[in-house]
Amino acid sequence: MITYKDLQILFEDNHLLVVVKPTDVPVQADDSGDADMLTMLKQYLVEKYNKPGDAYLGLVHRLDRPTGGVMMFAKTSKCAERLCEAIKNGDVDKKYLAVLDGVPRYKADKLCCHLKKFSDTNTVRIVPALTEGAKYAELDYKMLSEKDGRSLVSVKLITGRGHQIRVQMAGMGTPIAGDKRYGNGAKQRLPLCLWATELRLSHPISGKTMVFRVYPPEIAPWTSFNIDAFLKLSVPNDD
Repeated sequence: MITYKDLQILFEDNHLLVVVKPTDVPVQADDSGDADMLTMLKQYLVEKYNKPGDAYLGLVHRLDRPTGGVMMFAKTSKCAERLCEAIKNGDVDKKYLAVLDGVPRYKADKLCCHLKKFSDTNTVRIVPALTEGAKYAELDYKMLSEKDGRSLVSVKLITGRGHQIRVQMAGMGTPIAGDKRYGNGAKQRLPLCLWATELRLSHPISGKTMVFRVYPPEIAPWTSFNIDAFLKLSVPNDD
């Protein structure tokens, strides 16, 4: 079973913790009972700093369980409040890489629609704007490369809805490779090929601009593309 010792920590100070979330690990505890990011990282803080009892760790944004990549957590309530406000105001940039089954009609586009979550099936669908419970969703994508009937795209989220990238990509007729819920993943036996590759923000306390970039796993079909040509690792951020 995975533990906090298996997690890659990109940055840590008194306020902020930035880590790489592996694929197929839940962000917080769920009915599966599997190890989750929040619990593991709290255990890390308890053991590293010899804290009695529990440790505070604020969950300020989420990634779907099958999605991996860069995530940040707040180590203080003040930091959590400021990060949530920054995300709400659009002051935190989140970029993703995805491998799609098929090739988008347009090399680059803005996708806008309304999404509604159906809790009984834990699925999200594109619905008419006036549908009760519908939420506006927007993202920008750009096709980076194409090979063997698949395409590599970069995605910048404008809104952060559950399953948003997966549903909007599938809505174009090009679902994300390995997506068992909205694509052909059940037949492909692939992990979901969606990776949170970049996080750009102002440090909630110091105000310093911080950029974190991480590569997707070195497995197929990611390895079919020259990821290095589109993603360069940033220099480490100073404390």
